Amino acid sequence: MSKPTAHTNRAADTPSRPPIGRASLQRDIIIAGVAVAALILLRVIWPSPAITDFTIRVAAYAIFATSLNLLVGYAGMVSFGHGMFFGFGAYCFGLVMQRLALPIPIAILITITATAALALVVGAICIRLKDIYFSFITLAFQMLIYSLIVAWVPLTGGDQGLQGGIPRPSFLGINLATPLHLYIFAIVMLALSLLVMRHIAESSFGYTLRMIRDNMERASFLGINVYLVRLIAFMVAGVFASLGGVVMALFVSGAYPEFSNWTMSGEGIFMIMMGGISTFIGPTAGAIILSLLNDVVTRRTEHHGLALGIVILVFALGLKKGVTDFAADWWRASGDSKGGKQAAEARP
Repeated sequence: MSKPTAHTNRAADTPSRPPIGRASLQRDIIIAGVAVAALILLRVIWPSPAITDFTIRVAAYAIFATSLNLLVGYAGMVSFGHGMFFGFGAYCFGLVMQRLALPIPIAILITITATAALALVVGAICIRLKDIYFSFITLAFQMLIYSLIVAWVPLTGGDQGLQGGIPRPSFLGINLATPLHLYIFAIVMLALSLLVMRHIAESSFGYTLRMIRDNMERASFLGINVYLVRLIAFMVAGVFASLGGVVMALFVSGAYPEFSNWTMSGEGIFMIMMGGISTFIGPTAGAIILSLLNDVVTRRTEHHGLALGIVILVFALGLKKGVTDFAADWWRASGDSKGGKQAAEARP
């Protein structure tokens, strides 16, 4: 008899519906298009630099947090070192643009490829471990990457970060040196990343991840190559985290060691915890909440760390769910009550 794991009890929460179909994908594309159009319209109506900066930062963090939730929420792999890919993406993109002066799309492709290679090497080692051992070995690799960034001063700038800015040459009529174009680029990158990750999460591969999360032994008995599936998920999550780093690097026109520090991974965990781990849009909501809290708290008090810690404790110990988790529970309860009422009214 297999030993029950911490994720076994979540099997009942796993939906039994089939993977996403063409109609659902078309619906998601329409929703993403409407959201992008609405955000662009908001920028036209309200051209506030503060709103523009806030939206770009949220886009970078939302891509990062959603990629982390592919591991935590769907695969049951709690990574304490996911920030290494965010920072690696920022540095890799910045260095390619500074040293090679390539077009931005090609630099992004090189960054994706390099991050996938890094995730393959790191994941090949980490995936062999389970539970807390996996979490801490990812943290160890993150601190290794962070130490290399700080120590390799001629290449990375050390503690001062990548110096000299990041060139942003125009491509396809897009000039990312202008705030409006960078704003549109960031939200389009967010929409495309969420679309692809949503499709992955609702595909057969995504449901295989859920099966492994809920009962790894049973999935193995069914002939699933658990190691390979978890490794692919680790690589996919790392690639999307690096895209978040690319957006952030373009926003700040540089890269800094803090992007790869353990605090970045901690913020990612906070985002999915406050936004919701069981809903796909939860990490995006968490990115908005944490960014708002950071902006508001740092203006109101010098003890922003204490204030943020209290808020996070309220979510972790008091609510024990994210905002979108509560919304999803309410929606399901509302649907169940309506269905029961209609069934009662249909009775003779």
